[in-house]
Amino acid sequence: MSFNLSKEFPLLASELGELLQRSGENELAKTVDGLMVVDRCRCGDDFCATMYTVPRPKGAWGEGHRNVALDPQRGFLILDVLNERIVAIEVLYRDEIRESLLTLLL
Repeated sequence: MSFNLSKEFPLLASELGELLQRSGENELAKTVDGLMVVDRCRCGDDFCATMYTVPRPKGAWGEGHRNVALDPQRGFLILDVLNERIVAIEVLYRDEIRESLLTLLL
C-alpha cells in the first residue's frame, strides 16, 4: 500500500516544502505535494518515522545520492535525494508522525 504524503501528513508536507525553500532547494520543494510514500523504515527504533518514496535499496543509494539536512523546530528531518529526486524522508523524534505511520504501513 502506498499513500500521498500531502494527503496523510499535510503539516509535514507543508513543513518540508517551506524548509526546502528556505534552504534554497526550490526544485525539490516543488515535488513535495506529489510524493507517494511506498514504505517505512523497519529498524524498530522508537524514535524513527523514516519513509521511502521508492523501494529501499539493498545497499547504499549509490552514485547521484546526497543528503539534505533540514532545520525543523523539533526533531530531525533529513532527505535522501537520488538524482535530484526525494527517495526517503528521515523523520526522527516526531512521535505523532511515527504513530500514524505505523498505522498506515504495518
